Amino acid sequence: MEFYRPRIFFTLVQNRNMQSEENPWKTLSAEVIYDNPWIEVSHREVINPGGKAAMYGVVHFKNLALGILPLDENNNTWVVGQYRYPIDQYTWEIPEGGGDLEVEPLESAKRELREEAGIIAKRWDLIQEMYLSNSATTEKALLYIARDLEFVEPEPDEDEVLQLRKIPFDELYQWVLEGKVNDSLTVTTVLKAKLMLENGELDLQ
Repeated sequence: MEFYRPRIFFTLVQNRNMQSEENPWKTLSAEVIYDNPWIEVSHREVINPGGKAAMYGVVHFKNLALGILPLDENNNTWVVGQYRYPIDQYTWEIPEGGGDLEVEPLESAKRELREEAGIIAKRWDLIQEMYLSNSATTEKALLYIARDLEFVEPEPDEDEVLQLRKIPFDELYQWVLEGKVNDSLTVTTVLKAKLMLENGELDLQ
């Protein structure tokens, strides 16, 4: 029986210390084919790591993706419900939003938490940085846990229709395990927070 072998380019080395981190791609040309206030899409003509001429499409995001998990002293959290246009689905997520690349990310995260959930937090922890789709986009996400909470009126953007729901963190964790949550920022933040709680790394008092 023959197995399908995907066409990938790689270098096999016996010693990990011999692996090169130099960029094996060569960009011959780049042309912006779409641009708006949030993203820029470019078409690239390249030489790929196998030495072949190829093309590549890159989506550059003009903002950071920010996700915030608020936790109170009783291990409750808050999730936001909204309809996501690109995937044509209603989703429940932790408070999220975009942060200007020229603004301190924590300040943008504080703004998003107040706007979407009406929460002001005194303690903040950055628990994860990640790229959301690094094969095609530059979008980077920063994920936070917010504690020592105060509450004010939410101030969502004029184009947002949001539901806000308070639930036990363990219930949200079960939603993630059962696949009821499919938002990547929420899934990652909840799983990381669960490990930190189990390891005694988060003091909720």
